[in-house]
Amino acid sequence: MDQLARSAMIAVRDCMGAKAGESVLVITDDAKKDIGEAIYEAARQMGCDPMLLVMPPRLRNGQEPPKAVAEAMKGADVVLCPTSRSLSHTDARHEACKNGARIATLPGITAECMARTLGADYSLIKSRTEKLVEAFKGVKSVRITTAAGTDITMSVEGRTFGPDTGILTSKGDFGNLPAGEAYVAPIEGTSSGVVVVDGAMAGYGVASVPIVMEVKDGFAVKLSGPEDIDRLNKLIDPLGMPARNIAELGIGTNDKAIITGLVLEDEKVMGTIHVAIGDNSHFGGNVAVPSHLDGIVKSPTIWADGRQIMKDGKLLI
Repeated sequence: MDQLARSAMIAVRDCMGAKAGESVLVITDDAKKDIGEAIYEAARQMGCDPMLLVMPPRLRNGQEPPKAVAEAMKGADVVLCPTSRSLSHTDARHEACKNGARIATLPGITAECMARTLGADYSLIKSRTEKLVEAFKGVKSVRITTAAGTDITMSVEGRTFGPDTGILTSKGDFGNLPAGEAYVAPIEGTSSGVVVVDGAMAGYGVASVPIVMEVKDGFAVKLSGPEDIDRLNKLIDPLGMPARNIAELGIGTNDKAIITGLVLEDEKVMGTIHVAIGDNSHFGGNVAVPSHLDGIVKSPTIWADGRQIMKDGKLLI
């Protein structure tokens, strides 16, 4: 069995907990068809009832899949989505989970990323992530700083941090593969300060020159830094101010992940946080827009209601 086949088997058997006879739907596109086929084959070998759907690549993260695909998702026990763009923040994914499907999205996944990160100790990642979620219970305010210049505060009062553990074995479960983060939708309109993205950013890639987000009243009102920053603005501007909403704070917990420019892996890197702009309507927020772009920040210090949770990228809990 080659490395891609081994990684696909881990995803289906260990992470999704698929059983013989269960319906397993694999949704992929032309660019990720080889990975889709490997996952399909793993499900077939396990005695599942698999189906492979190939669609044209979506134009952006959060764009809805074709209606026929959305309907198929609602009828499956298990759904895995190795696609070029993310289906995480879509109505199709949300409705399928409400219908009981357990779903993993793998946007932009590569064979190299699968081999590196799906071999991680997911029981340890689960424990680490759940400790973080527990630490943020009842927290009202979060502040993040870095030596590179990040200094942002936000309210999370009444919002619950979610665990992305990679163990998706119960009806309605949802997460990424690879996994490893604790995440929350900050209260809209409360985030203010500066975020210096010195890792990578969705829609851009590795930030060899840091991307600076100036944040006011819950929106990234200005993006600056690299000479080609308009690459990001051109993605965001047609969608208006909702695409600039400070949508998510996430904290990476996967010790095998590294920054490569693939946001699926980048946002899971241990010792980083990510701040996303755009849609948060499917994990506790109120902003619906067909865009969700994560910016990864290295070596942060995090305070939760004044209690230090992380210092320079090292967890203190």
